[in-house]
Amino acid sequence: MMRILIALICCCLFLDRLAAEPAHEQKPNILFIMIDDLGWMDLRCQGNKRLTTPHIDRLAKQGMRFTDAYAAAPVCSPTRAAVLTGLSPATLQITNHIPDQKRFVPKDSKLLPAKMHNFLDTRYQTVAEMLKQNGYATGFFGKWHLAGNRKKQGMGDLRYYPEKHGFDINLGGCAVGGPFSFFDPYNLHNLPPRKKGEYMPDRFADELIGFMKKQVASDKPFLAFLWNYTVHWPMEAPEKYLAKYKDRKDLGKLDFRYAAMIETMDLSMGKIFAALDELKIADDTLVVFTSDNGAYGGVSDLKPLRAAKGYLYEGGIRVPLIVRWPGHVKAGKTCDTPVISMDFLPTFLAAANIDSGRVKTEGENLLPLFDQSGTLKRKSIYFHYPNFAFHKQNRLGSAVRTGQFKLIERFDDNSVELYDLKNDIGETKNLAKQKPDLARRMLTDLRAWRKQTGAAMPTKRELK
Repeated sequence: MMRILIALICCCLFLDRLAAEPAHEQKPNILFIMIDDLGWMDLRCQGNKRLTTPHIDRLAKQGMRFTDAYAAAPVCSPTRAAVLTGLSPATLQITNHIPDQKRFVPKDSKLLPAKMHNFLDTRYQTVAEMLKQNGYATGFFGKWHLAGNRKKQGMGDLRYYPEKHGFDINLGGCAVGGPFSFFDPYNLHNLPPRKKGEYMPDRFADELIGFMKKQVASDKPFLAFLWNYTVHWPMEAPEKYLAKYKDRKDLGKLDFRYAAMIETMDLSMGKIFAALDELKIADDTLVVFTSDNGAYGGVSDLKPLRAAKGYLYEGGIRVPLIVRWPGHVKAGKTCDTPVISMDFLPTFLAAANIDSGRVKTEGENLLPLFDQSGTLKRKSIYFHYPNFAFHKQNRLGSAVRTGQFKLIERFDDNSVELYDLKNDIGETKNLAKQKPDLARRMLTDLRAWRKQTGAAMPTKRELK
């Protein structure tokens, strides 16, 4: 009887321990969706009532919306590299859209842009490689833009493709930054034609769903990256939705084609979220929805933010971020803690219960924010953009956000701009002269960070 009693007690203790363990011990699926060039104000749940995004809005209601989320850079390639490695663009020395080109340099510029790498070297360990080593199936769908110069049909250097960075399959990920067409045939070498006239977001949604079904059938957790080419240029959408917005008088600066692209993108998200429910894996899947940088200024209306893609102002780097993970993220919550692209790698590792103690990362695990159990350790986030964007209009510089304040250092004349984002999200009032001590401390911190990361700097140009 004593032995039976002891056995029962041990059994109860074991069951109690299992009950106390968080559900993510079971290795959740991870679905990371990154839309190309989607601005902070380009969703209805972000406050833009002119747009139609019911499926993404529903995702926000079911999870947590981050109000102060940032891309690691104001252009795409650096942000993508930062997500994959957990390292900043400054550390990776991938600081512009690939490839950086002489034609981006204004003729009257006093500076030449910093030198950079036009690919993500395989010496860096990616989050896909780490999860794959721990039993995950890994799939990549969409835009890569980390594989050197583009050639015929978008082909780049195959040594730096998703397949070489830990992904089991890759559909569409190559060297191009924007598609040749959003309608089949797409003219991408690794996105074969399927149905003439098919819209690319629908194609990627179907391919992703097929991948998820396969993993569910094999009882294997998955990491899926859906990095849509939409809503990048060219402005193309099915005719039905173009007609819906063409004569709208309330769009203001919003291009009607862009509004149509956003709604059709949302429809493809609806197909994916419905598939999670149908496969009965929604509760076991961490879904992250975000963008790679601010919107293209020629088609979007980013107010109240200043500027757009390619600038260090909020319009270039502040992005939407929504996370849903039932049982770990309470529904209908918002979080105003500043977060940045490098945070995804340590977060995904922690969610998958993978020890990241030996992994070098400049990001921070966001799970304490997800379940509201704690705060982040860091005090500041940093940005470094020493290159000219495609539009040639930006000034080279770096930036730091500490608390509610943001400082930008300009490399052409060594000037600084200081903004109180809590009270001036539009960055209209430069407080550098009013708060010289704060500006000096933040500038010293920013320069120390650049030195620590080995950030490449622009050089003086000898004008003839």
